[in-house]
Amino acid sequence: LTIQEGCDKFCHFCVVPYTRGPEYSRPFKQIIDEAKNLVDNGAKEIILLGQNVNAYNFAKKNKLSTLIRTLSSIKNLKRIRFTTSHPKDMTDDLINCYKDCEKLMPFLHLPIQSGSNKILKLMNRKHDREYYLRIIEKLKKINANIKFSSDFIVGYPGETEKDFQDTVEIVKEVGFVNSYSFIFSP
Repeated sequence: LTIQEGCDKFCHFCVVPYTRGPEYSRPFKQIIDEAKNLVDNGAKEIILLGQNVNAYNFAKKNKLSTLIRTLSSIKNLKRIRFTTSHPKDMTDDLINCYKDCEKLMPFLHLPIQSGSNKILKLMNRKHDREYYLRIIEKLKKINANIKFSSDFIVGYPGETEKDFQDTVEIVKEVGFVNSYSFIFSP
């Protein structure tokens, strides 16, 4: 169920802001009505989609956490997931959904792209590895069952062997269950 389109982050490797435009959140009630219709027609799971799904913020009052909590009240809906997220939009209210929203699956796809702060800055990611690891730590603290996947880019211009090893370290530290890895250049 698409809830958000576009992106305002302008990561240097990404075309989404140029091809999909600025962040746009679909109307809250429209999403709830569509979700209810899906469930009425047999859907058991809803996956909320967006290029930067956790930037969802309709009318500056309905955030992704509000949407998840509202969807959780739909009687025959069994599971809720969302993808793809940006670390800068993992707010505490959203993180807390993993504590008390039983229908929200304990899984998060949260792309870091690189474990190197130097490369993250070159990528214009707007977060560093320490910020990312604090999010992971918060989530593990409130839900011991949560698992993570991520995206990685290797061979980014200016990447050294140390930068690459920083990425390998973060993969080991977090223990991702899945990853999408891309070679930027040879």
